[in-house]
Amino acid sequence: MRVLFAGAPGFGHLFPLVPLARAMRGLGHEVAVASMDGGEPVAASGLPYLSIAPGVDWRKEIREAGRTRRPDLMERVIATNSADREAFVPLAAHVNSRVADAVVELAARWRPDLVVYEYQFPVALLAAARLGVPAVQHDLGFVRTPKLRALMLAEMADTFARHGIDRLPEPAETIDLAPPSTTGGDLYGCSMRPVSYNGEGGVPAPLTAPAGRPRVAVTLGTVPPKTDGLTRVERVIAAAAGLDAEFVLATGELDLSTLGTLPDNVRAYGWVPWRALLDTCAAAIHHGGSASALGALDAGVPQLVLPDGSDRFITADAVHARGAGLRASAEEIGPALLERLLTDEGLRRAAREVGAEIAAMPSPADVAQRLTGLAGATR
Repeated sequence: MRVLFAGAPGFGHLFPLVPLARAMRGLGHEVAVASMDGGEPVAASGLPYLSIAPGVDWRKEIREAGRTRRPDLMERVIATNSADREAFVPLAAHVNSRVADAVVELAARWRPDLVVYEYQFPVALLAAARLGVPAVQHDLGFVRTPKLRALMLAEMADTFARHGIDRLPEPAETIDLAPPSTTGGDLYGCSMRPVSYNGEGGVPAPLTAPAGRPRVAVTLGTVPPKTDGLTRVERVIAAAAGLDAEFVLATGELDLSTLGTLPDNVRAYGWVPWRALLDTCAAAIHHGGSASALGALDAGVPQLVLPDGSDRFITADAVHARGAGLRASAEEIGPALLERLLTDEGLRRAAREVGAEIAAMPSPADVAQRLTGLAGATR
């Protein structure tokens, strides 16, 4: 069987697809991942990568759609830094329509028996419908997507009709990575354990030795630092300086040279595998990316979420409501907040409970078996 995975470009969109794609390959299926410019890093996972519409920039096209087609939605997106998901996803739908012909052509050439797509890339659902094969929507975290999918498909109705599909299709299945206790009872689809994929590198050697005091992992992801500067990192560093704990900044390509000399208990690294780092830590501080939060829950450590936009407020709310972490604005970061993160037994207990819950969720291998049967039933 041939399985095509597809998603919008970006680590947060494509890396969560890797565990299931590898599981499908482990069952002997032929697998490939398709995306637009910027999705190339997923090829480091060893999965074949297929480029869609070279030269079309995802973020630029969203801004252009907002400027020329839906300025009402763009105004809401700008005002909330994309946190208004009901405004953002219809703009993303216009980018899907922009590359529809290319995606349909790629799928017709590659001939998958099954298509798996992340929820912001429903153009892959269109391609599957054209081929008459099942499509599975792969959600990414805590966002509840049925209403958002409906908004995207409604925005794309003309594109579907242009390709001969007058009735908007629904995916044959939806994969949900959120631990059930974090969704407030809003359950749907097929639950799957959120297995982390953070690239192929290992934890730097100095971090493999016991720290001798609590260690805290800190990241702001791959996108926020480029858009909102170092403010939250600076505040975390200042608050950490007087605490009896070690703070590890996993900052990727972020330039920290403007911060000057770091306190003795703060160490900066570049790209560090987040989930592997968490196994050496007592707590985590991050921006609210779903993979960052799910990794901390899987590790059973409390977390401080510092959301700034996009779906990161939803992540922060889910973690906080479950009692497994704290949420704060940049202005609220201080020594007392970090001290609570490290000492609050209630946070630690709830985080361990969710970690045990995740361990009991169906694995990617389990879900791969289920999807194999789904595709086989349609042939």
